[in-house]
Amino acid sequence: MNKKMRLLAVPTLALGVVAMAGAPAMADHAAGSYSSTLGQLNGTTGTGTVTVDVQGTTATVNLQVNGLAETFMDGPYPHVQHIHGLAMGTCPTSADDANGDGIVSVTEGAGKYGGIQSTLTTSGATGPEEGLNLALGGQGGSYTISRSFEINQGTQDALDAGTAVVVVHGLDPATAGVSEEVFNSPSDLDPKLPLGATSPALCGNLAASQMGAMPNGGADTGVAQDTDSSVGMYALAGGLVLAAAAGGTFVVRRRGSN
Repeated sequence: MNKKMRLLAVPTLALGVVAMAGAPAMADHAAGSYSSTLGQLNGTTGTGTVTVDVQGTTATVNLQVNGLAETFMDGPYPHVQHIHGLAMGTCPTSADDANGDGIVSVTEGAGKYGGIQSTLTTSGATGPEEGLNLALGGQGGSYTISRSFEINQGTQDALDAGTAVVVVHGLDPATAGVSEEVFNSPSDLDPKLPLGATSPALCGNLAASQMGAMPNGGADTGVAQDTDSSVGMYALAGGLVLAAAAGGTFVVRRRGSN
């Protein structure tokens, strides 16, 4: 099994920290259009926009992401993204870095954006159980996910309550501002993955659209433009290499100049 495939072998229990399994869709009270301009977290320099149109219990999602880490293991870098919800409906800031390590982790941010309600996969299933399925994540630094799927009750409830938040995960150590030791410390979701690999990069509240206008982060969307806590994802193009240490733990090291 190659290293990329080993990254896909994430224990299901690792998602228990943030995944909240929703019941089958039983109502259509969330019908309408929602959108957000995603704000940057943990030193991310990328951008993103998302729209979600709901008719009955079918959601049509269009997510556009640009400027994240490009490559991993000589291929496109896999980013995962989700609709979180049923919490405060906002995005974390550096003040939520409870342990002071310079990275706002998934669990440190979950108090603001809540558990996974739907996974925005490129194809196939969209439940919380797919939350760390890298094979179904967005590929590369710039990509579009455009698809329709049946949404579960939890996603409908979060949209209806105004607490639905889209989070794109995966950070770039080239913009980190933290040591490799911190970046490569065990993820709060799976100790075989680096903390920086699973931490939130982009975030925005899905606000009900008004007259077709796109919300612009900040106070309107609950997005925090956070420049204090800076970390990022693996990028070979940024002079970084990903290596596997003994025991299957993945680490990121800067390539020395010769």
